[in-house]
Amino acid sequence: MSKTKFEEFPDGSLHDLTYTSPKGGPVNAYLVVPKGKGPFAAILFGHWGNGTRAEFIPEAKIYAKAGAVSLMPDYPWDRPQPWYRSVDHYDKPEVDRDNEIHAVIDLRRGIDLLLARSDIEPARLAYIGHSYGTQWGSILTAVDKRMKTSVLMAGVAESGDVYLRTSDPGLTDFRKTRPAGQLEKYCEVLGQIDAVHFAGHAAPIPLLLQFANYEQYFDKTSQQHYVNTASEPKKVLYYDTGHDLNDFQALEDRYNWLVDQIKLRREPIL
Repeated sequence: MSKTKFEEFPDGSLHDLTYTSPKGGPVNAYLVVPKGKGPFAAILFGHWGNGTRAEFIPEAKIYAKAGAVSLMPDYPWDRPQPWYRSVDHYDKPEVDRDNEIHAVIDLRRGIDLLLARSDIEPARLAYIGHSYGTQWGSILTAVDKRMKTSVLMAGVAESGDVYLRTSDPGLTDFRKTRPAGQLEKYCEVLGQIDAVHFAGHAAPIPLLLQFANYEQYFDKTSQQHYVNTASEPKKVLYYDTGHDLNDFQALEDRYNWLVDQIKLRREPIL
């Protein structure tokens, strides 16, 4: 691991760092560390597909005040050349599937990085994922039982719910531009790592599932499919907002969930 720079804020420090991917090359990540010596809880974040590791910086600073170290890695398609790996090979779905698996592996290495710190209590590790980050989180939670809990935000059950069945205007127009059968094949291959194959294997890890009532990329049927598939114990909450889940109540519910699950200090979040 190498650190390039950091900045201080009232409750801790934000570090810009890289760590080595098991698939080769550096993983860019932000690390937020609270003030003090610990022991601290730990949170690994998975950002949404069109976002970057910066998505969760404000939230990680809140958790620093409550006593948690946070790690926010980028995905292979957010990295500079020569490590950049795109995920728009609609004619070569195996490439995108393997690049997405690459992202999951890098997140899992992020768990290793967090738990190697002497100031962290291993039994107080949580995962928070949004959108694509939820898909990766469903896989992580099924195969790696080191998390105490996982928070999965705006997760889609199947790739086909977005590419084949969405009513989103942009995606609908995109679908019309593709050769006949291409997206069906694409979703068949990517479907091998769809969330529905893994969400039912989270137990005994408790899940907090957060969904948007005005989700624009997939419908209620997809949400319910996810809910029905996810293993117990779980809590399911809905909010009057869109895919970004920019409802303050959603943030407050995540915070309260983590207070209970990984014993964060209960501090004012504003």
